[in-house]
Amino acid sequence: MERFDVNDREQLLLEWLGEVLPAPLARIAPASSDASFRRYFRVWCGDQTYIVMDAPPDKEDCRPFVAIAEALRELDLNAPEVLASDLDRGLLLLTDLGSRQYLVALDARSVTSLYGDALTALARLQVGGDPDTALLPPYDAALLHREMELFREWFLGRLLGLALSKDEQRTLDRTFALLADSALEQPRVWVHRDYHSRNLMVTDADNPGVLDFQDAVVGAVTYDLVSLLRDCYIAWPRQQVESWALEHRARLRALGMGGLDDADQFLRWFDWMGAQRHLKAIGIFARLKLRDGKSGYLQDIPRTLAYVLEVAGRYPALVGLRDLLWARGVEQWKPPA
Repeated sequence: MERFDVNDREQLLLEWLGEVLPAPLARIAPASSDASFRRYFRVWCGDQTYIVMDAPPDKEDCRPFVAIAEALRELDLNAPEVLASDLDRGLLLLTDLGSRQYLVALDARSVTSLYGDALTALARLQVGGDPDTALLPPYDAALLHREMELFREWFLGRLLGLALSKDEQRTLDRTFALLADSALEQPRVWVHRDYHSRNLMVTDADNPGVLDFQDAVVGAVTYDLVSLLRDCYIAWPRQQVESWALEHRARLRALGMGGLDDADQFLRWFDWMGAQRHLKAIGIFARLKLRDGKSGYLQDIPRTLAYVLEVAGRYPALVGLRDLLWARGVEQWKPPA
């Protein structure tokens, strides 16, 4: 086997692979990491490659991943198959969906085809998943608010060091309440909760491969749509985004989903859901830097913040948020060089 520097955790992983692989391990290398404590390795065994997920059980629980992977595959989504597992030790052996992320493949020539596949798969998830399932928790008001509070605490408070006045705090409170209410009034569907270009893989068959779904919930119909189309890692012109969003609405209606009669309401839901998600994402990016030492995500804050400011400026009910951020010069923030 190719040399692989190991500590105790890696030694455990190698010993387990020796037990579950169908042939001797030939090579192992890092496949990817994410914004959690999980790590992924690609392993070569005979003429096959596999992915092994290492999720230390004191920090991550593999069980939701296993259960949701099976549920997604039952809906004919291209999620990895779990070939072997040791849930008590946080180890999973998965089929390999390849190494080409949507983010790398997307450009003006490929976007129509790639997003077409991703939106078809999303519709399958949204129409096929039972919103009354016991498998997934609800995306309820408490969770929506906890997520938005990350923006207040980790970005405004800790990263920028801003001490907000009582009036500014009330502006955030009102904005967060409006955004949560908008999410909760939408049709309920299965929500991947991180359906974007870094978690979708370009595959030869059944494109896209879908990853990082273990935090799925039942929630707003526009959540995954805005995650994909107003991606924190790549931006498209608003007119094109709106066209894609309305095409997806039409697709869902044609498949029998109710509650989507008003196109203008759907676009407002889409915009406001995006604001909620992007506030959360900015807070997470700041926390990843300050708590976890992962500074690379700071580069994505200006793009994500621009989404928030654009949406807040479009709707009178949200303009107070834009004015607060403008007054504090937040829109000018750039990551350190």
